[in-house]
Amino acid sequence: MPLKNKTLQIKEEAAGTIVCVAVSGKLNKQDYEIFVPEIERAIAQHGKIRLLFELLDFQGWSVSAAWEDTKFGVKHFNDIERLAIVGDKKWGKGMAFIAKPFTMAKVHYFDSAEREEAERWLKEKG
Repeated sequence: MPLKNKTLQIKEEAAGTIVCVAVSGKLNKQDYEIFVPEIERAIAQHGKIRLLFELLDFQGWSVSAAWEDTKFGVKHFNDIERLAIVGDKKWGKGMAFIAKPFTMAKVHYFDSAEREEAERWLKEKG
């Protein structure tokens, strides 16, 4: 089921095995209170999932959101199979680099113009 607030849009694809999260503005703790249960529900239902994280006019995290992000990464270290980060070079490449120690997922950055390529990469076998 698609969820939407001012900062987050969350929807599932490929029968729930791919979760797409579009982020705009600045993430705060309340955003994680929406995001985390949706991701955990998909993980409980499907086991490992693939995640598309799209940054739209992204302005970073509040301190409490950064802490929530760290806790999420540690808890779900093995639950995300692939992580595609789509955005502008300012945030995307840095987030891909920062995410790698917190997950066993294959992590790949895609520029905003390459969103369709990111979706194809997430759907690939293996």
